Amino acid sequence: MDWKIELIFVPVTDVDRAKEFYERIGFNADHDQTPVDGLRFVQMTPPGSACSIAFGTGLGNDLEPGRQNTIQVVVPDADEALAHLRANGVEGRGVDEQDWGRFVQFDDPDGNTWTLQQLPAWR
Repeated sequence: MDWKIELIFVPVTDVDRAKEFYERIGFNADHDQTPVDGLRFVQMTPPGSACSIAFGTGLGNDLEPGRQNTIQVVVPDADEALAHLRANGVEGRGVDEQDWGRFVQFDDPDGNTWTLQQLPAWR
């Protein structure tokens, strides 16, 4: 039986600002729905990813905005990822060279930290 992670919630304070930020760095806006008053669900997917993120209002998420710092995304080239972020007005940090990969970090407007990892060429 396969187990696939499909959706990760990211806490934000301003849904429109977060949506604009993630669109700016290339995420696709899959859904932006307000099915009832007080509930808005936005789902966005990074390019090439099978896993999406979600944020909105009235979702019952207990995580404070700015506290999500556990999302790690694999990219083919850390230098290219850093250049992409900076070209889109996002201050990326890195490239941090480790034996287990090359890493770039950036924060969304609420301070949620993302880590991008270029995997090493395993032999």
